[in-house]
Amino acid sequence: MNTDIDKIKQSIRDIYDFPVKGIVFKDLTTAFKNAKILNLISTNLTNLYKDKGITKVVGIESRGFIMGSILANNLGAGFVLVRKPGKLPADTIKESYKKEYGIDTVEIHADALDETDIVLIHDDLLATGGTVAAVLNMVKRFHPKKIYINFIAELEFLKGRDIFPEGTEIESLIKF
Repeated sequence: MNTDIDKIKQSIRDIYDFPVKGIVFKDLTTAFKNAKILNLISTNLTNLYKDKGITKVVGIESRGFIMGSILANNLGAGFVLVRKPGKLPADTIKESYKKEYGIDTVEIHADALDETDIVLIHDDLLATGGTVAAVLNMVKRFHPKKIYINFIAELEFLKGRDIFPEGTEIESLIKF
């Protein structure tokens, strides 16, 4: 196994019964606070996309903002925020979706992307996939040239990849 990946995986702590009873939350803040681990995550994710021509990285509120903005910087791309309703100041488009424990909605600025963009959608963790599937649906409305999706971690047992259309390019740095 890759020693960088092992180090990253070991730096992530489990929080039991968060946000609701029965959920084991993978807390990546313990990875982010360690400068060496943050650098390992950044370097490994950047290497996956450095030759893909990414023009925009779309980061999902809120933990997707952390590495998403770092990736955008490393790739020489712009950074686009996806937020909960009412948090973005200009005209938005929105998408609602079902989560493990309820219904939620996300928004993106209506002028955030266009058909010339090559987009990397980033979030910290793939669980059931509902949030990122909603973001993918929004991003597709802009008709970009290409869309990639990535995560720092993936909970494979929840089979979140299964909800994405065949051919969707998804990468996860580590898997649980």
